[in-house]
Amino acid sequence: MISDYSPGMTRQVPANASDMATDSWIDKWLPVALRPYCRLARLDRPIGTWLLLVPCWWSLALATEGWPNPVYVVLFAIGALVMRGAGCTINDLADQDFDAKVARTVSRPIANGDLSPRQAMVFLALQLLVGLAVLVQFNTFTIWLGISSLALVVLYPFMKRITYWPQACLGLAFNWGALVGWSAQTGQLGTAPLLLYAAGFFWTLGYDTIYAHQDKTDDVMIGIKSTALKFGATSKYWITGFYGISLLLMGLSAYWVQLAGPFYAILMLAGAHMVWQISSLDIDDPKNCLRRFKSNRDFGLLLVVGILAGQLF
Repeated sequence: MISDYSPGMTRQVPANASDMATDSWIDKWLPVALRPYCRLARLDRPIGTWLLLVPCWWSLALATEGWPNPVYVVLFAIGALVMRGAGCTINDLADQDFDAKVARTVSRPIANGDLSPRQAMVFLALQLLVGLAVLVQFNTFTIWLGISSLALVVLYPFMKRITYWPQACLGLAFNWGALVGWSAQTGQLGTAPLLLYAAGFFWTLGYDTIYAHQDKTDDVMIGIKSTALKFGATSKYWITGFYGISLLLMGLSAYWVQLAGPFYAILMLAGAHMVWQISSLDIDDPKNCLRRFKSNRDFGLLLVVGILAGQLF
């Protein structure tokens, strides 16, 4: 649905259309002045933080014999929270005109005028400073590796204007932690984290194609591209391929570092979860798509458990 909006008119948005909740903990507990910033960073919708975080934890666990450094575990959690918020801020700054025309996004803080672009840019600078403060706790190689990911973060919002594969750019950006987690522990890269990074890339192609099906009608009308539009009715076959390649690469990465048998048992459970996602997916039902997309947090955490089990046993 497109909002018929022009200056001087009141937006008519169905109550259940917007992706901005109005009854979350943000509205119950935070001062009014802080609420738009927290919504801009999607603090009440943590799925993006989880999807950014779990590749960091995968890689850190893969690089560590035994239990990972708990300080690093916490630092990656803080970094994922802050950098996911920064990514959302960059995305909303770039998409403010598009967001104002789409029912699901019309209530986002920049699109609806709760925050000015200038205020959002100041907030972005603060988030990046916090992210840098986290990053400098690691070795020099990891610091520069982390900084280099910013190019992908900035590029992603614009890819949907020029290619039907913006999900590929998102996959490159969102799985950077699969490299950073390893380098934080070892001070270098190697075959195992590169295989894991590639696995995360194909995982993201799958889950973000599911996510993109929520907006396909609006996207066609305003000229936004996505793999959901590219694949159309064949999306399930593509997602199956992406997920299958992802599982294979995850297994190869684990084999490279000689993880023990329990990892592969849990990898099979994770594969069963992917089968459930695909078999129960209805690409024409936005709520169904959103639930399957969000369930990838569980997939990611299951792999964390699997890698730990493979290291400890």
